[in-house]
Amino acid sequence: MKNVFDIVLLTALPASGKSEVRRFLKNVKEEELKSDFHIGKNLQLDDFPYVHMMRRIDDELSKMGKDRVFFVSPDKPFKNPYDWGTLIELINMDYKDMISRKKYLENAGVWLINRIEEAAKKIGIEPRLAKLDKSVIEKISESIKKEAEDILEDKYANYTDDFSDKTIIIEFARGGKQGSSMPLKEPFGYEYSFSKLDEEILKKAVILYIWVTPEESRRKNEARANPNDPGSILHHGVPIDVMLNDYGCDDMFYLVEKSDVKGTVAVQKNGKKIHVPFAYFDNRVDKTSFLREEVSKWDKEKVKDIRNSIKSATDMLFGLFAKK
Repeated sequence: MKNVFDIVLLTALPASGKSEVRRFLKNVKEEELKSDFHIGKNLQLDDFPYVHMMRRIDDELSKMGKDRVFFVSPDKPFKNPYDWGTLIELINMDYKDMISRKKYLENAGVWLINRIEEAAKKIGIEPRLAKLDKSVIEKISESIKKEAEDILEDKYANYTDDFSDKTIIIEFARGGKQGSSMPLKEPFGYEYSFSKLDEEILKKAVILYIWVTPEESRRKNEARANPNDPGSILHHGVPIDVMLNDYGCDDMFYLVEKSDVKGTVAVQKNGKKIHVPFAYFDNRVDKTSFLREEVSKWDKEKVKDIRNSIKSATDMLFGLFAKK
């Protein structure tokens, strides 16, 4: 058996500390990562860049006097909430590309547009961008080409021919409208999104959840937001309407409590039940924001505190992972 996790699903409400934890782990020596956290060299997948590019595509359409495709407006939620499933399919596709080391030769902007359309189709969403005039698609693809090239470059940087000592970290946030009762209605929440993950991912995965309250999530989201860097993993801000309607609560602890196997989330997939080990890192009192600073400025006592907190969670996870 591997002595490191195959896949860690790093989950939480927005601004809870997911990206900061990823940054912390990237700055831990490889041997310490393995011995202290059961995590190999990080290979990372994240659905946020696709959310950002969906908004970018909408902005380009708006400049041309066309209707937005994905969002009601720049500061509102998805027009079609099943695009939460589109994002999971994009993760599935990126995972398969990573395993096969697949590379793409076409124009990066065209690749990204086709990629989103293909993922949406898997969820059952009718073509949207494909219905636009060819000239409109060409203008959009050229406008987003550089950012799409950056996404591909990041993808390729995670490719490897040896996964034996690697851990794939998949980051995403899910939730529902403020005040919602459980279970959250499809397609909101983790229950729906977990069910759309590829079966191979689910069988290999553990869940590391960063726990903050929705109120703290909104506070930290406002604090980190840099309007001059909307595509940044560490500094993007989520619009308040989205925070209240898509992230006003989440269903993670509900899923843990209803699972028939203690310490897991039970996911229904292809007619079977897959039990994914679960542990959480309590960040309700903020331990992670300092990690957005330059590494040289990190406070040693704060680093020690977060190291101990994450180690406690990953030790618990590895005990469950060993039983899978």
